[in-house]
Parts: sequence; structure tokens; C-alpha cells
Amino acid sequence: KLPLTVEEILNFGEGNRELFIKSSTYSIIPITVTEMGLTISWIFSSDPKSISFSVVYQESEDTPLDQCKVLIPMTRCNSHKETIRGQVKVRNSGIYTLIFDNTFSRFISKRVFYHLTVERPVIYDGSDFP
Repeated sequence: KLPLTVEEILNFGEGNRELFIKSSTYSIIPITVTEMGLTISWIFSSDPKSISFSVVYQESEDTPLDQCKVLIPMTRCNSHKETIRGQVKVRNSGIYTLIFDNTFSRFISKRVFYHLTVERPVIYDGSDFP
């Protein structure tokens, strides 16, 4: 578990982060978001072989798991062959959790190389219009 805030992601820089996920386990990256309208984007690859990925939204830490919203259902990704990219728009404040799941693999541990970005919406105020 690697809890992150929007500010920490904004300070990520260009480098990739790495997760080591043992066989038959999973890793989660909870991102706590307080402002609406942001876009959380991710890029990841895995080595060796595939990894499963999901995104879940939780209103608060006290929200029971069965009341969490699945934004992206658990999907097996061939992220060892191609880089996986995606994004989710923040509609409500709360915790957006990225899940990297290796529970289907009984013997092979995986490395996941990932990069996260957060973008604030560009609000056009018309000030550059003559």
C-alpha cells in the first residue's frame, strides 16, 4: 500500500516508479483527492508477463469495500508486450485506488514500472481576447 496525495504525484517528475509484486499477491496505490475536475493519468508496463489492473473509488477510508465504485473493472493487461495508458476524471473527492493484481500467478513475481500524472483542467477566462 502506497498512499499518495495529488501534491506528491505532481512532484513525481519524469521518472518511473517501480513496484515489486510477489506471486499470488497484489499492490494498491491509493490516491487521496480533494479537488474535483482533475484527471489522474497512468502509464505502466510489467516484467515478466502480464498483470491485472483495476481502479476503484472510495468516498472515504471508512467506506466499506462493498460500497466502493469500480471505475475500471479488473482487466488482465499484456503490459509486458505493450505500455498501458489510461486516465480517470475526478468527479468526487475521495480515494482513487489503482490495483495491480498478481494473484493469478502462483509462482512468478512481477515488477511493474509506472508513472502517474495529475492534470488540472484548463479554465479559459477569455483574458487573451482583444
